[in-house]
Amino acid sequence: MSARLFTSLTLSTAIAAALASGTALAQDNGQTTGNAPATANAAQKTDGKAKNGKSVQSLQQVVVTGSANSAGVRKIDASYSITTATSAQIQQANPRSSADLLKLAPGVWPESTGGETGANVEIAGFPGGGDAPFYTNQIMGTPLYGMPSLSFFEQSSMFRLDDTIDHVELLLGGPSVVFGDGQIGLTSNYILKQGTDTPSGDIGVTYGTGNLRRVDGFYGFPIGKNGWYGSVGGFYRDSDGVRKPQYPSDKGGQLTATLTKDWDNGSLVFWARGLDDKNQFITPIPLIQTGQGTFSEYPGFDPLTGTYYSKAMQHTYLESYPGGGTSVNLADGRGAQLGFFGVNFDWDFGNGWNVSDKFLVDGGNMDTNALFSGSNPQSLSSWEGTAGTYPDNAVPAGAVYTASYTNGAGTITNPNLDVISQGLWHIHKNLKSVVNDFRLSKELFEGNTLTAGLYLAHYTDDDRWSLGNPMLMTNTPNATPIAVSYVQGGQTYYVTNSQGLIYNGGFNITENGVSTNKAFYLSDSWNLDKWILDASARVENEDARNTVCNLSNVDIDGNPNTLYDNAVAMCNGTYAVTDYNKTHTSWTVGATYKIQDNMSVYVRANKGAHFNSFDDMRGSTTGDTPPLLKVQNFEVGYKYQANWLNADVSFYHRQFNGLSYQPSLLGVPFGSKSTYGSDTRGINFNLIATTPDKMFSVIASGDWMQGHYSHFKGDAEFFGLPTSDNPTGEFISTYEGKQLQRQPKFQVRLTPTLLLPTAHGDLRLWVTMEYVGPHTQDQLALQQLGSYTDFNVGAQYTYDKHWVFTLLGSNVTDTLGLTESNSRIAGNATDATGVLLARTLEGHQYSFQVKYQF
Repeated sequence: MSARLFTSLTLSTAIAAALASGTALAQDNGQTTGNAPATANAAQKTDGKAKNGKSVQSLQQVVVTGSANSAGVRKIDASYSITTATSAQIQQANPRSSADLLKLAPGVWPESTGGETGANVEIAGFPGGGDAPFYTNQIMGTPLYGMPSLSFFEQSSMFRLDDTIDHVELLLGGPSVVFGDGQIGLTSNYILKQGTDTPSGDIGVTYGTGNLRRVDGFYGFPIGKNGWYGSVGGFYRDSDGVRKPQYPSDKGGQLTATLTKDWDNGSLVFWARGLDDKNQFITPIPLIQTGQGTFSEYPGFDPLTGTYYSKAMQHTYLESYPGGGTSVNLADGRGAQLGFFGVNFDWDFGNGWNVSDKFLVDGGNMDTNALFSGSNPQSLSSWEGTAGTYPDNAVPAGAVYTASYTNGAGTITNPNLDVISQGLWHIHKNLKSVVNDFRLSKELFEGNTLTAGLYLAHYTDDDRWSLGNPMLMTNTPNATPIAVSYVQGGQTYYVTNSQGLIYNGGFNITENGVSTNKAFYLSDSWNLDKWILDASARVENEDARNTVCNLSNVDIDGNPNTLYDNAVAMCNGTYAVTDYNKTHTSWTVGATYKIQDNMSVYVRANKGAHFNSFDDMRGSTTGDTPPLLKVQNFEVGYKYQANWLNADVSFYHRQFNGLSYQPSLLGVPFGSKSTYGSDTRGINFNLIATTPDKMFSVIASGDWMQGHYSHFKGDAEFFGLPTSDNPTGEFISTYEGKQLQRQPKFQVRLTPTLLLPTAHGDLRLWVTMEYVGPHTQDQLALQQLGSYTDFNVGAQYTYDKHWVFTLLGSNVTDTLGLTESNSRIAGNATDATGVLLARTLEGHQYSFQVKYQF
């Protein structure tokens, strides 16, 4: 990164530090009164309450995400829908991961069955189909990385939930196309707890299913009497997991600290976080498809608890890894070792002038050590002769072959043994990111404020991949790898190495991406009697370069008899460089009409773009990269708040274009590229009803959508699994009019809660029913994944305000629900025998926490 760029990014931080040294300014404790806080930090230092005394559930709460004004805006006044949750409400949601929490926002369906990290985040009307290209994660208003996602990386994986979170704000579309990183989809903004005048904190101990052991803590405190505050908190946990791999499934923790300075006119917040966590990446397991969208257990493999991972395959050595091979420990999983340092500065100069600056630098490793699905299960004897399916003809017909367990358990004599080939993948990913967002606002006249902003982001991605590497193993839970060799003409040939691995046909690359994003935006808001109007525009440029090594087939060990490594695609010392430089303008306009102080209607239109990621550039050439993905969104909403009801309901129409299609035959591209889009209409709803005594409440949130692909010209041709009716597996059809892949047509979550006061505290009981409607794996809707309903339960008792006892349970009915199938098979992924590899919901999990608050 150049000195000039770094100087530009940190200029406002230096100004903030200089202001911090002036202690002669008037000081207070950061508590403000009135309808809105004086500064953004005042809006954020809530400890679950807005500064006007309203809870986060209330539409009177002040939110800062998506607002040009650093002081924020009341939810009922915002001309967009935004979902919020306190730390207590986050715990009640009992998310499986930080990605799973995103389902609190209507229209968002995170496929979090892959474990703590690596989720696919699907958003109604945004045709993603995997990963999380339309999701940005923020802490204190700053994106964690310059691009939303890459292969083997999405931003929820950089984040863990714990007691240092005060609340979260989830914004879908709307003004986010202009602010922050210009995200056209979903933005989650986590606000950290900070110290206050009164020292306070908590410490909790949790034990749960899978031998989960976890410790959480937080402490906030004043520093002297000069308006300085500090906080520190975090967690550490160790778990075998529900799908026990015979070694720790999830192990690690994080530590977060804040240092805050409050003045009458503004605030300065320093925050830092260290994350070191290792997580099992859950691989699809076998099921039997019994009908269109209905499934049952594969014999011997529990779909709720089974996993292929085992001690027998935990440690391997990959000779195919770029640079000379590397050791792989599957217990390292798909984790994160990251460091963060952020600064937030807000100042009111008087006379209508305000300045706000948010700065974040972070970086570290996000490696992946995991199994990825290959072929469907088959018999060991199918590896012999022409019956071989993967790899083809592994053992020549008539040859004498030997198959042995790699753990020393002996030779396999059963030719009908059920086996499977799973890819052992190792990806080393090093990320660095520096982001700065500076805003200057001026009240031009009463009720009208103009905001100008400058967003800068510089970030890198340094990767080393070893993909493919099929490992032959028993098709059983906690599988054992199998090594295969055969004798022909008196010579022994090794089909696999001693670990059961085959390196041929893999993808072993180095990749280095460097990018700088620069954006300038203007926003004008006008309060005019009962009307609140806003209009904003953003001009952004992405200047990126991606360098990938070129590959040539080599014989790694030079021995022709070791068949497993005779044609391995390895870096050959030359490189393909792709330069990408695009500029685009996004805009949004909105209007809110306040029918009454507790009732409003709004309308919003916005248009934004999604720039190419480093992965989009790989495989393309300079000047011939995929087109910009663009979305235009129209939304009409209604908000109402009474003592017994909060309602936020909106209708949206989302049109998407810029999806690219390249026809191919047997994997070889031909003809010209074309683009197509999607068209989606839907309704988002978030309703909260309570009894007058507040003892009973019901939350209902969800989304109904009708989305399909549009403007697709010609036919799509690709290959799925062969069947008796279709021996080549070839499919020719059109995407036109097909349901958007991996997006439920309807999803809803209902949470009734009962509050029972007692002499020493309150007992709270709740249950959440989640229904996810029909969804499909592929763009031709050939592999239907059905629908499911699961239940979470919870009970919490607060004793004498200090002790809190919490019991949580997820999927307590052991629902067999699918989120995705084998993503490396196009079209129908169910073979002729009805076998399907898929990810399912994990079986029931319970946890019990004892927490002391002080």
